[in-house]
Amino acid sequence: MLKNKNSRLASASLMTIAALACSQPALAEFIQDSEASLELRNIYLNRDFREGTGQSKRDEWAQGFLLKFQSGYTSGPIGFGVDALGMLGIKLDSSPDRVNTGLLPTHDDGRAADEFSHLGMTAKAKVSETVLSVGTHLQPLPVLKPNNGRIIPQTFDGVMLTSNDIGNLTFKLGRFDDVKQRNSSDFQGLQLNNKNSRFAGAVEADHFSFIGADAPLGENLTATWYSAELDDVYRQHYLGAKYQHALPEGSLKLDTRLFTASDIGQSLGGDVDNRAISTMLSYSLPNHTFSLAWQKMMGNTGFAYVNGTDPFLVNFSQLNDFANPDEQSWQMRYDFNFAGVGIPGLTFMTRYVRGSGAEVIGSTQTGQEWERNSEMRYDFQSGPLKNLFVRYRNASFRSSFARDTDENRVILGYTIPLL
Repeated sequence: MLKNKNSRLASASLMTIAALACSQPALAEFIQDSEASLELRNIYLNRDFREGTGQSKRDEWAQGFLLKFQSGYTSGPIGFGVDALGMLGIKLDSSPDRVNTGLLPTHDDGRAADEFSHLGMTAKAKVSETVLSVGTHLQPLPVLKPNNGRIIPQTFDGVMLTSNDIGNLTFKLGRFDDVKQRNSSDFQGLQLNNKNSRFAGAVEADHFSFIGADAPLGENLTATWYSAELDDVYRQHYLGAKYQHALPEGSLKLDTRLFTASDIGQSLGGDVDNRAISTMLSYSLPNHTFSLAWQKMMGNTGFAYVNGTDPFLVNFSQLNDFANPDEQSWQMRYDFNFAGVGIPGLTFMTRYVRGSGAEVIGSTQTGQEWERNSEMRYDFQSGPLKNLFVRYRNASFRSSFARDTDENRVILGYTIPLL
């Protein structure tokens, strides 16, 4: 509780300083550069477990509202600003026998909440091209990527420094103490993801800290380095590179990601010993993209990441991460843009991922699994429906050691600019 209180006091203090600095002339840029929007998200999710004991289906429909405000900065040597994110989720359809889709909180009586909400505030101070922010954060990082796939995004509470003052580098440093999950109004501690019992448990850590930088190494090459710690659980290092090369016809893109992780301090999650490599090669033509990816887990354990987040792996898919101990997986993917046949705004994606050689806890047999995803999306291009999109996602997952699953999602999104 103390860490929560300290974080909120820091936010309040910075906001107070900002308010005192805001004379009438200083407020001009603060207001002029401000942006605000209302985003509406409507999601229906149906997940059908094809085998095994327990809940056989998860099926819910919900509506989300995200009111976003991002201020400019006051003028002067130090510019002050404030961001706000108001979030409201409303149940449209659910029942106790099909809860836990991640759209809505579930009460102790097994029923989904009728609604849930929370307000995220971020105070910020800027010197030159360096920004210190205190409060709510949802920026994706290679070592911590908040999930944004439901009606409300996952957010983290803490402090973050972002600087573009060091040459061509984008430097980031921060510490997060708490998380609000995508279907919760409450602050929670940060936990280790324990999918398939890969570790000693979904243990809770005091905080998550990180440091990293992005560096362009040429016109077509960018390198990224990060180091992060989930306190007393694991330390993780990341090195990534993206390279793009134009061809006489089309272009090639290579995306390679390397992770190493080990347990630290009290080793609350038990042994953490993982090295992960994943890489994707894509060939793009006008309206077509063909991709091939490979991913390999090495070491005594599977991939370590914070619970509720999306692991930054090329084979992370709609239902599965393919990140069990010793698992190797391949992906084939195809993307098509219908603009080339006269339907701008309509896109299609399909991919197939197959994993093998997974070490299964409690079994002497290695595990096999595969997942197939297909997706259609249409963004309205003009008229009163501009900024509206309709998206359909379908997934099938089959495994020799986890429950077979089929899933369908229908997503409608609409953003209304306010400022």
